[in-house]
Amino acid sequence: MPSFSNSWKLGLSLALAAGLAGPAVPQEGQQAPSIKSSVSLVNLFATVRDKSKRIVGDLKQEDFKVYEDNQEQKLAFFSKEVTLPITLGLLIDTSGSEQERLGAEQEAATRFLERVMRKGDEAMVISFDLDVDLLADFTDDRAQIERAINKARIGAVSGGVVTPGTIPSNLGGTHFYDAIYLACAEKLATEAGRKALVIITDAEDQGSRTRLEEAIEAAQRTDTVVHVLYVHSFGYGRGDVARKLSDETGGRMIDVSSEKRLNEAFEQISEELRSQYTVGYYPSNTAKDGRFRKVRVETPGKDYRVLARKGYYAPKS
Repeated sequence: MPSFSNSWKLGLSLALAAGLAGPAVPQEGQQAPSIKSSVSLVNLFATVRDKSKRIVGDLKQEDFKVYEDNQEQKLAFFSKEVTLPITLGLLIDTSGSEQERLGAEQEAATRFLERVMRKGDEAMVISFDLDVDLLADFTDDRAQIERAINKARIGAVSGGVVTPGTIPSNLGGTHFYDAIYLACAEKLATEAGRKALVIITDAEDQGSRTRLEEAIEAAQRTDTVVHVLYVHSFGYGRGDVARKLSDETGGRMIDVSSEKRLNEAFEQISEELRSQYTVGYYPSNTAKDGRFRKVRVETPGKDYRVLARKGYYAPKS
């Protein structure tokens, strides 16, 4: 039976029982993001790169077109986001397969948060292996975040040997999907504005109660972008899972093969988080049916690649 840290057990059970039914819109009494004037306004955060993979930062509203279920939408809001606060979740894989890399990952993650965090930003830190542990709740205290990163410890080494402090399991495992689900459904769901998860992992999952599709849906319902730093050994890891997670939520999957590449990957994510456009529109489809709507953002006539989430769940009436 998969195990979770005690503080997370009840919340996960309740959320799974609800079947992810809640819409990704502010509820009554919940403060909405400043850029949302109505629950029906759809906001998309987009990063644009040219053929040389350089960030493009000088585009205007007329350079963008947005399609929902292949129907062009009329843009109602546009801005270049450099000051809107970021709510960031850092998820660290502490399963046995990451044992030799954890120290380098902790150092790189600390440097990344020092670079990316500015006034008004908040971050949390979660580790996952046989369990999902909240090492630091949302805070703007960088020293507290650094301490939390350095508290991450390998929960089990390869071969199923369990180290002290973990809950023994005959199957071993890495509760990767559960960690994403919990981060989104229990923590990020009540946050507003720009939200992102940065996950250091080989994307292998064993023992999660949550399926991959449910983890992706939790991110989509909470408007959370997932970036995966895919750190793995040769012949081991699930690159297909890492890419699907990032693609479906508008994030990046970066294959990390060395410590130098890890730092470069963090630098790319940092650059993207600070170089985004926001495009907003009121959907022409006004049905409050709770269904998933596919979204596509384009820059017609320009040979650019736009990184943005691929859809959202409509509210339910």
